[in-house]
Amino acid sequence: MKLAGKTAIVTGGASGFGEGIVRSFVAEGARVVIMDRNAALAETVAASLDDTAWIAADVSRAADFAAAVDLAQTRFGGLDILVNNAGIGHTPRPMDEVDEDLFDRIMAVNVRSVYLGARACAPLFKAKRAGAILNVASTGGVSPRPNLTWYNASKGWGIAATRAMAIELAPFNVRVNAINPVAGDTPLLGTFMGEDTPEMRAKFLSTIPIGRFSTPQDMGNAAVFLCSDDASMITGVALNVDGGRCI
Repeated sequence: MKLAGKTAIVTGGASGFGEGIVRSFVAEGARVVIMDRNAALAETVAASLDDTAWIAADVSRAADFAAAVDLAQTRFGGLDILVNNAGIGHTPRPMDEVDEDLFDRIMAVNVRSVYLGARACAPLFKAKRAGAILNVASTGGVSPRPNLTWYNASKGWGIAATRAMAIELAPFNVRVNAINPVAGDTPLLGTFMGEDTPEMRAKFLSTIPIGRFSTPQDMGNAAVFLCSDDASMITGVALNVDGGRCI
């Protein structure tokens, strides 16, 4: 029970890596607020677990983060962990063929949400001189794949933000880390590949030395460790959970 007594907000917690993190957190004793734009999925996941609540929210809106923090405080009595997991990608295309609306949406979900989450939660963590923030970045921010330039850039920003946040919040005993997942068998996989075919899957798998896609459980395990007291001396790290892709 590595997270016993802790309360967390997990953005994008109703599917994919986010759901894996939620389930792992609850298994380790945490109480979790699922923050997701898909109300039906969020309600379904919350109904299947103890000590969870959910809120339909857009992570690009400050008011929605404020509502999630309020829910954590009123339902569970406080907040200890923020997981900025929500993210979107785009199908592979040359960087100059990504229109402004798509670019703005990528930045709103992958970049602005990290800023808004930190702005909503950091004051609470600083006041009690304890807390953990985990940003879900990507191997794309370390070793970019071609034709995903603006997605890669948004995740590189997340890694840089993690390091900057960590050094600023360290005097308050607030830790900030990131995980860099490799491609996983989640709803986003088809987006990154462009088409979900056996040939395309084989192509992606050939770049992962360990020979398999990542799973939500893999991300949950890494997230539990980095947000637990076992990692009390770890901050500013972007942990590759990638089966060796970035070696």
